[in-house]
Amino acid sequence: MEMMKAKIPLLHRAMDKRWVWPVMLISIVLVFFAAASNMTILSSIHTMSYLTNATTPAIVESTSFPAPPPPPVGSPIPRLAYFISGSKGDLDRLWRTLRALYHPRNLYVVHLDLESPASERLRLISCVANETLFAKVGNVHVIKKSNMVTYRGPTMIANTLHASAVLLKKGEQWDWFINLSASDYPLVTQDDILHTFSSLPRNISFVEHTSRLDWKEGQRARPLIVDPALYMTKKTDLLWVTQRREIPTAFKLFTGSAWVALPREFVEFCVWGWDNLPRRLLMYYTNFVSSPEGYFQTVICNVPEFSNTVANHDLHYIAWDVPPKQHPRVLTMADMPKMVGSNAPFARKFGRDDPVLDKIDAELLGRANGSFVPGGWCAGSPPCSDVGDPTLLRPGPGARRVTLLMDGIVRSNNFGRNQCK
Repeated sequence: MEMMKAKIPLLHRAMDKRWVWPVMLISIVLVFFAAASNMTILSSIHTMSYLTNATTPAIVESTSFPAPPPPPVGSPIPRLAYFISGSKGDLDRLWRTLRALYHPRNLYVVHLDLESPASERLRLISCVANETLFAKVGNVHVIKKSNMVTYRGPTMIANTLHASAVLLKKGEQWDWFINLSASDYPLVTQDDILHTFSSLPRNISFVEHTSRLDWKEGQRARPLIVDPALYMTKKTDLLWVTQRREIPTAFKLFTGSAWVALPREFVEFCVWGWDNLPRRLLMYYTNFVSSPEGYFQTVICNVPEFSNTVANHDLHYIAWDVPPKQHPRVLTMADMPKMVGSNAPFARKFGRDDPVLDKIDAELLGRANGSFVPGGWCAGSPPCSDVGDPTLLRPGPGARRVTLLMDGIVRSNNFGRNQCK
């Protein structure tokens, strides 16, 4: 009996040894099948994902855009980027407009087109280089490789996009791009406009626009033209093509003023073109009569991300004949009350050295003897010969007028009602 008890543990140990290898083998096989099963599941998921993607159109470009960055902390005052352009005989009034608009916080690009004599273009370069304040601050840039520009043609759009690209390339932060001509002039100081714009959202666009083409449909949208300034070095009139075209159905046409104030994010959208619409419309407007009056309007109103941020105003006082002609009426002393009453920060079109400009200098800008417009930034002797604090603003009556304008076109119910209609 004791021998039997002794044999039982030995039997158990023998059985334990006998079953070790089968158990281990079974375990290995089970682990293998489990791993294979998981790989099959993952492969199936990958295959399903591939098939799903294969049957779903690929998203080539995003239709949502990042929100504009907030203003730098401690810098609520915006920075404006001006483009001032002129043609033959415009050097002196372009220079006057530049000095009337100057503020060390802003950026400026100036351009005389190829119709201007080389002597005028070289003189502009020299004037900017030799202006002590411009050289010190470094915020005035001349487009030295001039473009040929036709007022009613697409070369004016190309010229504006060129200037905005130059301003983007400079790498300095700015908030609004404003295009003006040598025949424009400010009705308020830069301190006035910077103070007023400080309270505005940085994504607001100022683009006068309407979808009601009326007579423009037959005289501008349907005709086809060629702008010789695209390929010639001498300015000539537009070439008209006998064939006419249909109104587009891929996008909706808008028309308005060629003079705009655009936020940086919209300028980047047009210049960098991560969406193809700005390029397509640039090609479409190549053959459009007076294309500068429709390009930015049509781009901004066909993009939902921007169409709800546009104020229907060009920030200008402009007087037109009745019925309107190709160009606005030249402003004179008689227009002064209406100019001031419009609350607009700019006006056009002015004649060369018209006495009304002297009146604006004296009564609205506080500018004398061709100097810069006084502002909080001015330092040195004589005044404004040096830069003090460019963030110090001293707004005057002009700020109250522009604030009233903003109350009517931005901070009112009309803002949403007048967008892209």
